[in-house]
Amino acid sequence: MTLISDRPAGAIQDIFGRPKALIGMIHCPAFPGAPRYRGASMQEIHDACMRDAERLVQGGMHGLIVENHGDIPFAKPEDIGPETAACLAVVTDRLKRAFDVPMGVNVLANAPLPALATAVAGGADFIRVNQWANAYVANEGFMEGRAAEALRYRAALRAEHVRVFTDTHVKHGSHAIVADRSITELTRDLAFFDSDCIIATGQRTGDSATMDEIDEVAAATHLPLLVGSGVTEANVVAILSRTNGVIVASSLKEGGVWWNPVDAARVRRFVDVAQAGL
Repeated sequence: MTLISDRPAGAIQDIFGRPKALIGMIHCPAFPGAPRYRGASMQEIHDACMRDAERLVQGGMHGLIVENHGDIPFAKPEDIGPETAACLAVVTDRLKRAFDVPMGVNVLANAPLPALATAVAGGADFIRVNQWANAYVANEGFMEGRAAEALRYRAALRAEHVRVFTDTHVKHGSHAIVADRSITELTRDLAFFDSDCIIATGQRTGDSATMDEIDEVAAATHLPLLVGSGVTEANVVAILSRTNGVIVASSLKEGGVWWNPVDAARVRRFVDVAQAGL
């Protein structure tokens, strides 16, 4: 493979202090301003996030990502209000103070500027961005990569310590716009635009990328690779043998569905199984 970027490849080791990481997802309840918000206080929202974080960390997960998943249906970046970043920053800060683990932020849908603001205010170590380069058609409409704008904003904040984890061939959308370019080339574009870590996903929340697709993405980049959806007890060892870690949400929830609380027993079983791949 010919390198397309001189970007360092040590983000997972630098952040987690290990070559492979198990990262749990905090799906925050709906924040004020979102369609599903029903007047819960910030303390109630925080308590729900704290409960899930405690179960994930005590169960052995190495880090967390905080995400405004309760704000479904998600707004496009230009329509996300300041209240979203403000609420998410409060949650991130409180979790960071409570748990001595690396923390990431994802603002849906595809909003790296609010995510960077949240990460700086909340003390997070990295952000996740679903569409960093190129463009695609998502549930929310046309989504453009915002790498240039986001990296200039990060520089203005003097926040180069906040790493950027980026999805390739991201779930919940059509990539017909760039169908003349392979997953290999789309992945290489992420490194070219200074991503720190690549994330492979399936077609939707809870759906895993295939092993063939994981192998194709891994062969396309020198950057660390995570799988960011559909990871379960049944496939985690195989995935870890090919990657630098996993981001896990639905399979650790009660009943295996994303909107339920984290199930402490599921977390313990998952981590026990995953040890064979670490």
